[in-house]
Amino acid sequence: MPKPYISVVIPTLNEAKNIASLLPQVKTALSGYSYEIIIMDKHSPDGTDNIARKLGAKVVYDDIGKGSALIKGFKAAKGEIIISMDADLSHRPMELKLLIAGVEAGYDLCMGSRFLTGGGSDDMPLFRRFGNKVFVVLVNMIYGTKYSDLCYGYRSFSKKAARKLKLSEKGFGIETEISIKARKEHLSVMEIPSFEKKRNEGTGKLHSFRDGYAILKTILNNIFN
Repeated sequence: MPKPYISVVIPTLNEAKNIASLLPQVKTALSGYSYEIIIMDKHSPDGTDNIARKLGAKVVYDDIGKGSALIKGFKAAKGEIIISMDADLSHRPMELKLLIAGVEAGYDLCMGSRFLTGGGSDDMPLFRRFGNKVFVVLVNMIYGTKYSDLCYGYRSFSKKAARKLKLSEKGFGIETEISIKARKEHLSVMEIPSFEKKRNEGTGKLHSFRDGYAILKTILNNIFN
């Protein structure tokens, strides 16, 4: 059986140094597959887009937020399997084949989890760990799910599932919206262990309290939609 075509969608803002290291690692991890890498760039002044092009990636621009970038990237993706991935080298490219295997096995959506045996994080302070746990418990209670992780962006989708989700979140609530809508659309979901490393270079874009509030709004808004 031929291997599926893979699309890797990576939102970026001032990630030039990280992209220069990440993209060769992604290419190595995807050896044996046909694939495309789509960089969703927020017009980074540090030349992220130029480096990405030189390394063979397709560059698409979005100036709104992470959620908006992923939605636009999913629409642009040609792959039978679509993978969302962060640009800061916190996601290990060696796990790409596990995410692909989940969809190949028949699941609509395969999500990395830092809280399954074999997963973990070098970049989760206690207050973020507590906040994520609260959101996981809340979503599981309201929507009848059994997720172990919620606010983690290393995920794979069948192309059909990505279209079916009809996503609308523009910012950091996007992962939560994906998890909730997967349940609402009765998609089959698999979690796999994933290890989150510390950001390699630059400054993180996540603001814990502001984006935590956005995640809470996403959870509550989807009760009524």
